[in-house]
Amino acid sequence: MLNRVVLVGRLTRDPDLRYTPSGVAVANFTIAVNRPFSNQQGEREADFINCVVWRRPAENLANYMKKGSMIGVDGRVQTRNFEGQDGKRVYVTEIVADSVQFLETKGSQGGGQFQSDGYQNNQNNQNQYQQNPFSSNQNQGFNQNQNQEDPFKNNGEPIDISDDDLPF
Repeated sequence: MLNRVVLVGRLTRDPDLRYTPSGVAVANFTIAVNRPFSNQQGEREADFINCVVWRRPAENLANYMKKGSMIGVDGRVQTRNFEGQDGKRVYVTEIVADSVQFLETKGSQGGGQFQSDGYQNNQNNQNQYQQNPFSSNQNQGFNQNQNQEDPFKNNGEPIDISDDDLPF
């Protein structure tokens, strides 16, 4: 049997982070996922899918993502039930996320297409988020010392290295 879900969508609201009585973090969130087809009026519709994530990934999601952020969710479908305040049985179907991938940085406006794990740089008591080191912007992050010669720059000559020096 198989119960696996992979979703990519945008948060419809800020994640709701809570803690269990034993101190375990849990975040509830909803993502909007576009359907792959248009309706009869030519408009794209979306599904709004309830999700839950536990422990450290829940804290990371609440700290680094907000309403409108694009995320990827990998998890499983789960249905639970409980007795409501009116005495009727209530059924809830949701995605229990095993992992949540950040598909854009916290400060971007829907443009980033890379994964962000929330790298932060504290300067003057302000949190500033560094861009992914593989992004095309060369003026931030790891490229501040552009005037220094790169010792790993390829000059076209073979490198003299023994197999004992390789990490694999």
